[in-house]
Amino acid sequence: MNHFDTVGLGRIAAIGPRQRALCVALALVLGLSACGNSKEKKPGQTLASVNGEEITILQLNEELARANVAPAAQENAKKQLLEALIDRQLLQNEAVKDKIDRDPKVVQAIERAKALIIAQAYIQKRVANIARPTKAEVSDYFEQHPDQFARRKSFDMRQLVLATKDLNEEAKRAIDGAKSLDEIAAWFDSHGVKYGRAQLARSSVELPPELVTKLLAMPKGERFIIREGERSIVVSITDTRDTPVTLEASGAQIEQFLYNKKVKEASDAEIARLRAGAKIEYSAKPDAPAASAGASASAAATPAPAAAAAPAPEGQDKASDATARGVAGLK
Repeated sequence: MNHFDTVGLGRIAAIGPRQRALCVALALVLGLSACGNSKEKKPGQTLASVNGEEITILQLNEELARANVAPAAQENAKKQLLEALIDRQLLQNEAVKDKIDRDPKVVQAIERAKALIIAQAYIQKRVANIARPTKAEVSDYFEQHPDQFARRKSFDMRQLVLATKDLNEEAKRAIDGAKSLDEIAAWFDSHGVKYGRAQLARSSVELPPELVTKLLAMPKGERFIIREGERSIVVSITDTRDTPVTLEASGAQIEQFLYNKKVKEASDAEIARLRAGAKIEYSAKPDAPAASAGASASAAATPAPAAAAAPAPEGQDKASDATARGVAGLK
């Protein structure tokens, strides 16, 4: 039996949370900054007026574009979005009355969002002319990574999910001594342990190569435990299958991955260039807790139009993500 704690794989989608956060920040800036300029006339045909404040077709079209609504549903969406814009304008008006737009925390949040958006726009401009990968580059990547494509494997798994507090020494001994996941479930039932069942599949492309090697060495029925904070997962490998992918099927995904990689490299190079030519002076060292928290903030502040993560199937559910993170910690 293998016991291990959760470790993140570090996989990032082609358009990652950083970009989505910037979109949210943009909405924040546009909304709150409007509070301070409530009397300024907005361009575009007026659709509604809220206590003298106009809501225009340009604003509605912006919301519609952000919502990514299918053409067939746009008419109904327009009505709902217009009402949402009215609600937002009402809240903005009240915020101005209460002087919330002058609150130091709100002002700081607006300034931070503006800085992120401007930095992102600069990077996007700098990488706008990067060429898409050629067919030869895509083909070379496919040939050089057979384990991700031509020799791809899939692991079918079953799991029992329970509260970590219930995974005591007695439960561990029962898990170690059981011959199957069903036998473990029967023990949980007889001892009043609450649990849930799930099934999932993970491909070798979604896991680091060294972990794929370890999983391939495990026989069917082998069990291991994932600890995820307040919950734990008992996982059993039920099957290992060959699931090859052709160049034709994966070409577009590889192309996007390689393009994202080029963009990230260009972005990193530009930041390095700016740092090399800048005079950066540190006035004081941050204390330990602030440095720890600031590391994430610094990473979020660094603009990156796209992150380069190895091509992987989309649509992974929470259960499979949890298992992937746990498998990543297998020793």
